[in-house]
Amino acid sequence: MKKMRIAITADTLPQISHVINHKLAPFAPRQLVEVIDELGAIPIILADVHNATPEDFVDLFDGLIIPGGPDVDPRFFGQQPVRALGRTNYKRDVFELGMAKAAHAAGKPMLGICRGCQVINIAFGGTVWQDLTTQCSDSYIQHSQLALGNYPVHEVRLTEGSSLFETLGETAQVNSRHHQAVKDLGKGLKVTAVAHDGVIEGIEGTEGASIVAVQWHPENMWPDHEEMKRIFSDFLARVKESVQ
Repeated sequence: MKKMRIAITADTLPQISHVINHKLAPFAPRQLVEVIDELGAIPIILADVHNATPEDFVDLFDGLIIPGGPDVDPRFFGQQPVRALGRTNYKRDVFELGMAKAAHAAGKPMLGICRGCQVINIAFGGTVWQDLTTQCSDSYIQHSQLALGNYPVHEVRLTEGSSLFETLGETAQVNSRHHQAVKDLGKGLKVTAVAHDGVIEGIEGTEGASIVAVQWHPENMWPDHEEMKRIFSDFLARVKESVQ
């Protein structure tokens, strides 16, 4: 059997660099690329280009990962920007929203991470909190951690019967580097992980192609936390099942 091909949507450097090859260079998180490689699949970094549509990319991969990154432009979920909105990347928003829809239409499993969780939700008609601190009065947990990025700082509760429950159990300790989160669910999605303050930490699909998305960063935790590596093992198992 051929190795599975896992696409990772790329980000770009927002700052000006004196190194010519760094100017808006498409890239993906190193530890994300490494875990896919270690588990025996081939990571493919997808860069947004002018002469290709999301549908043009679909045949290149078996599963899609949408990783973390900047805030999503609120225009994509029908809102005006609040003062606490962070940096956005309009081109990346267009590309990843299109990729999520194209992958789902083609029956390709998806894994969303942090921003990717929000992108998937928005792609199916959902909304996000633009800023938890100023908009969500019930949120009391520090979701933008000051500790090292690979360090777990709070607990999430998983929904029994969900894919995340099967992978992680009833609860999991996670890292937290976000100030936005899923608010209103998109069509065909369900909540499968929540923090103690009620903030949505994980969603899954209820119909069509397999979708799992988490608000934390398992790619930063897997070298020291075996349970986070299982999130990627589970994703690859879902991809393998889809191509058989």
